[in-house]
Amino acid sequence: MSIRIEHLNYVYSAGTAYEKHALKDICLEIPHGEFVGIIGHTGSGKSTLIQHLNGLMKATSGALYYNDENIYADGYNMKELRNQVGLVFQYPEHQLFEVDVMSDVCFGPKNQGLSKQECEKRALEALKLVGLKEKYYKSSPFELSGGQKRRVAIAGVLAMRPKVLVLDEPTAGLDPKGRDDILEQIAYLHKESDMTVILVSHSMEDIARYADRIIVMNKGSVMYNDRPKNVFAHYQELEQVGLAAPQVTYIMHALKEKGFPVEVNVTTVEEAAGEILRVLEKKND
Repeated sequence: MSIRIEHLNYVYSAGTAYEKHALKDICLEIPHGEFVGIIGHTGSGKSTLIQHLNGLMKATSGALYYNDENIYADGYNMKELRNQVGLVFQYPEHQLFEVDVMSDVCFGPKNQGLSKQECEKRALEALKLVGLKEKYYKSSPFELSGGQKRRVAIAGVLAMRPKVLVLDEPTAGLDPKGRDDILEQIAYLHKESDMTVILVSHSMEDIARYADRIIVMNKGSVMYNDRPKNVFAHYQELEQVGLAAPQVTYIMHALKEKGFPVEVNVTTVEEAAGEILRVLEKKND
């Protein structure tokens, strides 16, 4: 169930004074089961890119293959694609509209033509997966906290049993605990559901911690496409395009400059702590 993008371009308002080349010759492959992070400054093309993944936007030119089928081919079943590739928008609570949580999560499966019994079964499974307590199932989604609303919105997509979960800044506007809770839940879903996860985020720490691979977008093009350690090794180049590396990257480089023989290619607090302890233990020996 891989996604393959070949020489994809997208132009907003083509042929007008407002023409903008938002995506430029994008070539990518995302194998099934991978956790991919997408980063880039505002206007870099990352949100435009992910809206192509389930056909919400159609490329100006190029091809996009899902499971080796070109989604732009005549007669392609776009509804089935959207069942397979679930997209959770930034501020996903704007996707909520039913009278209670259970009805909202049942909405997607209902549109898939499933029976009421099957819809409720899937909704219950999805709500348990995202960690929302049962006492909220009959509550209005609009009475929930920001983090709880995110869980409901994600559950609504999961109830459709997609093979790919695409999340555009799912922690925007949440407090640190709410952000950590949502991201831990997404990591759990990735592990337990054999699901491809594509996460757009402005947080370098979050991307470094969870992603197997990072795609860096800049001015509509792919700037880097590599493992986190390799991408953040280019922290100076990232700074030049308005991005940054995780804070631990800067700390490790500062220690190196002070004469501590630490490895600088760490991306998480846990890795940094382990590396510092290694150096200190070696020095004490």
